[in-house]
Amino acid sequence: MGILMEIGPTTVVGAVFVGLFLGGCLVAIAYQIVSRARSKSMEQDRLRQIDAAKKEAENIIKSAQIDAAAEVIEQAAEVVAEEPVAEGDDAEVAEEPPAADSPFDGPGDWYVVHTYAGYENKVKTNLLSRIQSMQMQDKIFDVHIPMEDVMEIKGGKKQVVKKKVFPGYLLVKMIYDNDSWYVVRNTPGVTGFVSSGTGSKPTPLSRREIEKILTVKTEEVKPTFRLEFEEGDVVRIISGPFADFNGTINEINVDQSKLKVLVNIFDRETPVELGFDQVAKV
Repeated sequence: MGILMEIGPTTVVGAVFVGLFLGGCLVAIAYQIVSRARSKSMEQDRLRQIDAAKKEAENIIKSAQIDAAAEVIEQAAEVVAEEPVAEGDDAEVAEEPPAADSPFDGPGDWYVVHTYAGYENKVKTNLLSRIQSMQMQDKIFDVHIPMEDVMEIKGGKKQVVKKKVFPGYLLVKMIYDNDSWYVVRNTPGVTGFVSSGTGSKPTPLSRREIEKILTVKTEEVKPTFRLEFEEGDVVRIISGPFADFNGTINEINVDQSKLKVLVNIFDRETPVELGFDQVAKV
């Protein structure tokens, strides 16, 4: 009591006010700290809500896209199932024929090989067998015998037969070196390669020569005639009003498939026009 009396009432009141002021400041600071913590927590909650909303929206979009795609596929399948199938020629899709291999494609050149006449096919068979057995497929690629359709008249009948364009020869496509030369040259029935000039090395055919020999023409080719008789031959007429008469061929017209035969009628030679199929060689 004595001490309070000495300090005085004014000093006590001032101390009380200072205490209250400091207490208020501490309360305000505490309130601000609490408010900031609460705001930060609310901000975090809001961000979490936004992320959750975004994820939910993405899931909805993906689900909608999948459903839409499934619907489009289903509609397309229904359209295909409902389309009528074409019948007849329209149902077949026209396919372009594969392009024929050109005789000029690939490596190697064409060479002419001489063989014994009449043995061309046998030589070709032997050469193909040697190519396989000696494993020369990478140097010798093709063996060809040029053929043509020929109309022949035999026994008064027309018939189309295949004849060799160059009897005694065949064509070989190859890469020329000592190995390929050996395989071809030593094939039974082969007498040698064809070379130009006096050189011993075979001469490959030019592109122009190969075009004339190997290129297949698209238009229909009329078979050429190969007759078993010629002017001056004696023939026997086998049909028509002069059947069983003999005569001598005076003229041959290959384009019209006709010939003139001099027939002895009443001791006079009378020209008679006949078709190739009306005569036979005596």
